[in-house]
Amino acid sequence: MAPYFETVKSFADVPISEHGIDTQSFLEASYGLVQMFDLLGSGVFGFVQSDIRSNIAGVRNRFEAAREVSGTLELLVRDESKEHHKHGTPCLVRLTRGLAFTCLALQNMQSDASSELHVCFKRSYDTVLKHHHTFLIRSVVSVAIRAVPRRNDFYARIAQGGSIEKLDAELAKWLVGLDVLVKHISAFLESGGHGRV
Repeated sequence: MAPYFETVKSFADVPISEHGIDTQSFLEASYGLVQMFDLLGSGVFGFVQSDIRSNIAGVRNRFEAAREVSGTLELLVRDESKEHHKHGTPCLVRLTRGLAFTCLALQNMQSDASSELHVCFKRSYDTVLKHHHTFLIRSVVSVAIRAVPRRNDFYARIAQGGSIEKLDAELAKWLVGLDVLVKHISAFLESGGHGRV
């Protein structure tokens, strides 16, 4: 059986058309990210996983409720903006934050081979999420980040016996795709007054 990273939907394969980012593919790739972290053991990335899971569910619920006008994330947000109560859009903002945090942490990991994973995640947290959190949440996250696995353990668990070199190459493509999507949707949300990532 192929390692999970070889079978999961890659962010590099999520289509972007003139109407925006394909909602279903984006949700599938986002869910794949959460499942990948499950390989690391229970609770290791719990602070990220639970947030991403609940926000995927919020966007998916909106998508399922209005499929005909939600083919892309942009169409979903525009359609929901006509309503008084919005749930999918705030979930998309928070989901994008979680993805931006994860993307930057893993980019740090790949570009700085001498730093342990907790250092890479701490840098990313300070850049992407820290200013959105209260002192109490920052303290909890700080403890959680210290519990992330060592770099070698992370690679070994994600590779599942497959090639580390292949994992690294696939992860690099995956991160380029994720970075493009995060920047694209962040710019759309902010320019439309829908939320700031």
